[in-house]
Amino acid sequence: MATIEIYDTTLRDGAQAEGINFSVEDKLRITQALDDLGVAYIEGGWPNPTHAADVEFFERVRELPLRHARVAAFGSTRRAKLSAAEDPQLQALLDTGTPAVTIVGKSWMFHVQEVLRTTAATNLAMIESSVRYLQEAGRIVIYDAEHFYDAYAADAQYAEETLRAALAGGADRLVLCDTNGGTLPLTLYTVTRAMVEKFGARVGIHTHNDAGCAVANAMLGVKAGAVQVQGTINGFGERCGNANLCQIIPNLALKLGHSALAAGQLPQLTAASRLVSELANQPHDERQGYVGASAFAHKGGLHIDAMHKNPRAYEHVEPETVGNQRRILLSDQSGTTTLAWKLERMYPGLDKQSAGAKRLLRQLKDLEADGYQFEAAEASFELRAHRALGDLAPCFELVKYRVRLDRIAEQGTVHEATVKIAVGDQERHTVAEGNGPVDALSLALRKALVEFYPLVEQLQLVDYKVRVLNSRSGTAARVRVLIESRLNGREFGTVGVSEDIVEASWEALVDSVEYGLLVASRA
Repeated sequence: MATIEIYDTTLRDGAQAEGINFSVEDKLRITQALDDLGVAYIEGGWPNPTHAADVEFFERVRELPLRHARVAAFGSTRRAKLSAAEDPQLQALLDTGTPAVTIVGKSWMFHVQEVLRTTAATNLAMIESSVRYLQEAGRIVIYDAEHFYDAYAADAQYAEETLRAALAGGADRLVLCDTNGGTLPLTLYTVTRAMVEKFGARVGIHTHNDAGCAVANAMLGVKAGAVQVQGTINGFGERCGNANLCQIIPNLALKLGHSALAAGQLPQLTAASRLVSELANQPHDERQGYVGASAFAHKGGLHIDAMHKNPRAYEHVEPETVGNQRRILLSDQSGTTTLAWKLERMYPGLDKQSAGAKRLLRQLKDLEADGYQFEAAEASFELRAHRALGDLAPCFELVKYRVRLDRIAEQGTVHEATVKIAVGDQERHTVAEGNGPVDALSLALRKALVEFYPLVEQLQLVDYKVRVLNSRSGTAARVRVLIESRLNGREFGTVGVSEDIVEASWEALVDSVEYGLLVASRA
């Protein structure tokens, strides 16, 4: 079993993605998570005066007690008219104090002439002297050969000469970069294999996803003999993104038998993936292989029946190996097997042919016909199951609620909600203003309940979505409201459906409160 170095560039290449901007605190948290995973290298950024956050990161990352990963600073070869010792950027790389330094150099004559505006010989000298300067300073030097596959297609001899220049300077790794992301897998394999045969076990691979081949290219790079794979968590990166380490890492470990992370850390992959999405302020791609919520979600009745007999029927690996979990989705395709499986953790040994199970299935079928969906609202499903089987008393009873909207001069629109509820034989009548009718309702409900259930103050509304179900009905259309809530770090979804958006929202809000209290009572 070979060891493949995982070189993570989420904090540099990933941060160049549209809409992503990590703070220094974000970068430090991600660094710690990546080190916990056990990647070999973490590229922290480009330390120069225009990247103040990167400079601060390199100062503060020294304080982290990293156990597995080496931090790498990123830069480029020296300027053509300066010696390596005179180049301020190379000095800035050394000033970071990182054990590893990665520098990018030009492989493609097109870039040498059109971007650097220098000669082929000068470019080779820039590569060799830059690598040597950093290597003699005691750093591990990783050389990224930019646009290598395009360069090789245009002039294979010169592309190889750039690698020889880096090797002559003492480079520890020669990383072949598909910078434009347009190389197809068979071409990449052939070229990479040729370079491994010439330069030995020091070749790495860095691929982009512009042609949708980044992961496949990275895997074929390893098959060709590459010993290092560069990529990002969730595939974040410029344009169409980088090779997604969340697919590459388990593929290497589970499919090819390679060692890619610290021993026993693969089950932390899904949590790391979600953390990076959260800190990047991006919705998590739930259709990602291995780490997406849909990766092990089953909906079709035929599939689910087979899965109940043996999960290998429709799963290529066990979800727990990457820290994910199996999900059985309820839909109009569901059968009693689906229901029994979902209820198994709630009611061990429940007979799927029992009157209660059949009654619940009929109710769910009717609800789905009315527009309900429980795939993203499993909390509402659990509550309905408890209610149908008669083992859950409501936390409160609604007496009435009212929402009003006032347009006040110079103040704008003011939303006010009045809620009257009963808990046992006690009633509470509260009023609250909010940013819209749903927020006002949520605040008024919690205000009424907090005396009885103090935990409701910690319940957070994370996301709110509305979907029109029958748009041809115009203003009389039914809407489905999905609410995502968080309590004590656990997120869960609830659903409501009605022709009245406020009524649908109220239904989902009530479920979120009741489910939160139910979960807390079990903790």
